[in-house]
Amino acid sequence: MKRKGKKFNKRPQNPLNKLSLFQKSDSRFNKKCPLSIKDAPIVDYKNIKLLKKYISDTDKLLPSRITSVSQGKQKKLANEIKKAKILGLL
Repeated sequence: MKRKGKKFNKRPQNPLNKLSLFQKSDSRFNKKCPLSIKDAPIVDYKNIKLLKKYISDTDKLLPSRITSVSQGKQKKLANEIKKAKILGLL
């Protein structure tokens, strides 16, 4: 059955839809890595205060798209968090 003369109308976008963390935004994400700037804290398994900022309530590492940490620092952070968990510091 064909539609007669009706074109597909897109629904208007709700501005609240763009607030989700899991949807891609229209613009590129340009936030700098907080661990690569000048005078940044050292990523170490003994620095518990820093490591707790990058783990969730369920003790899992937060993804870099949320924390805006660079890929290299994200790997180092993961290793240091694992060390701290093994030693019982976290």
